[in-house]
Amino acid sequence: MRKLLVSGPALALLCSCGQTADLRPAEGRVLPTAPFGRDDQPRAEELLEPAPQAAPERSVELRRRSEEREDDPFDLPPED
Repeated sequence: MRKLLVSGPALALLCSCGQTADLRPAEGRVLPTAPFGRDDQPRAEELLEPAPQAAPERSVELRRRSEEREDDPFDLPPED
């Protein structure tokens, strides 16, 4: 038990350190070719950014307080 208490924080510190260098392709590998219609080849950071369709912005306002739900005719109990 004592080893677990000592190794737990050490493991957490080890997991928290990460790579901070620029991303580059592995040795002998190259980035994918440039997309159709683009003259330059995108950098690794540009390829990692999600497209707007992959992460759309929220277009509805979130509820600020709890409200009673309306009856849902499709919310049926499970059949046995």
